[in-house]
Amino acid sequence: RFSGNNFEIIIIDDGSPDGTQEVAEQLERIYGSDKILLRPRPSKLGLGTAYIHGMKHATGNFIVIMDADLSHHVSWYFIKQKEGNFDIVSGTRYKGNGGVYGWDLKRKLISRGANFLTQVLLRPGASDLTGSFRLYRKEVLQKLMEKCVSKGYVFQMEMIVRARQLGYTIGEVPITFVDRVYGESKLGGNEIVSFLKGLLTLFATT
Repeated sequence: RFSGNNFEIIIIDDGSPDGTQEVAEQLERIYGSDKILLRPRPSKLGLGTAYIHGMKHATGNFIVIMDADLSHHVSWYFIKQKEGNFDIVSGTRYKGNGGVYGWDLKRKLISRGANFLTQVLLRPGASDLTGSFRLYRKEVLQKLMEKCVSKGYVFQMEMIVRARQLGYTIGEVPITFVDRVYGESKLGGNEIVSFLKGLLTLFATT
């Protein structure tokens, strides 16, 4: 039990070369397959399909989605959800005492610039669209997955934009994003170009 809630941890690994699957297998042996559910896939198939793959195995009423690279720390998401009976609770680096730690100036500028563009073009009603640390009602996540068509980093943005269109309520929790302790970020030139293309597509279609 975590904070009075029954939980399960579902780990989706797309053939990562950093040893994620081996560590997950060790955790599964320690804590049991009822708590640690390893659901690997043979290759990188995209963030959206990873969500769908994970949802198939989730048994709870709420789903918290986060990276498994120690960038995030589970926070007051369930408390916030209960406060406003929100459909979605999203972590934000750009509100209250939220922020980032461990990033160089270049990555901070890229992140700030991306968030600024999304706010100007999409007017989403949320302060941080590119973060992945979120809590969803399971049925809300399922509905959003039916609507979203984007891939990669843009997928996170589309989830919030579609949620606004469908009238779902969104609460925000300020978080301090700590850069990953192990491994390296996969953010590169190709991802940035894909982000810009996806952003323009969302702007034109929403």
